[in-house]
Amino acid sequence: MKIWLDGGLQDSDAARVSVFDHGLTVGDGIFETMKAMDGAAFALTRHLDRLTRSARGLGLPDPDHDEVRRACAAVLEANPVPLGRLRVTYTGGRAPLGSERGEHGATLVVALGETTRRSDSTAVVTVPWTRNERGALTGLKTTSYGENVVALARAHRHGATEALFGNTVGRLCEGTGSNVFVVLDGEIHTPPLASGCLAGITRELTVEWTGAQETDLPLDVLEHADEVFLTSTLRDVQAVHRVDDRELPGAPGPVTAKAMRIFAERSADDLDP
Repeated sequence: MKIWLDGGLQDSDAARVSVFDHGLTVGDGIFETMKAMDGAAFALTRHLDRLTRSARGLGLPDPDHDEVRRACAAVLEANPVPLGRLRVTYTGGRAPLGSERGEHGATLVVALGETTRRSDSTAVVTVPWTRNERGALTGLKTTSYGENVVALARAHRHGATEALFGNTVGRLCEGTGSNVFVVLDGEIHTPPLASGCLAGITRELTVEWTGAQETDLPLDVLEHADEVFLTSTLRDVQAVHRVDDRELPGAPGPVTAKAMRIFAERSADDLDP
């Protein structure tokens, strides 16, 4: 496997990032994950724009989009896979062993891992922890993913593939690596960005392509929603057949199935919408 590290391709077994890299020592970094299909990254422009928004929110220098594009193209060419997870990681670089940044410049890593198509439906659980909709990192896709690791491990222990968070005021927010949608009386709703959720690229496209409404929703909407589905880079649109102990028989329901079909058709027509 070849990866891109700070200016060129390297063998993954030999590539090394400094043990003093700020992304390692204090989680001072951001990332993007893209779906790669037959050597092409999906929605690359939108992902690069969000990478820049995250960098600015964290106080990192703007990433060079041309360099990131070259790196993605080189990694995809060097590692041909039919379906992959293409990840761009951008950190504060080498720094002292504390919160202050160093003077060595940012670290850029691009790597690819092969994956398989997700199932049409999945199970989710809610967790007792909250997203802070007013935090310094709210809405940024940072490498500070410890909360997600803990919550996802809990989901796996309960036979689910995703954990859903409420925020500090009891509103539905997001999953560890996905956005959540609910269907109420035939209409699609998803929490607004003000809830503290990440501005997911697949979420954004789903809203645009299906007319879903951004709605402030209580967490307990999951107890009575007609249908529930998730969106993310590798899930696309994925139905939910169980929330905690509540079964949603027949998932994907008709509204979710239509959203799945629309997303599949529109994304196939344009790889960089």
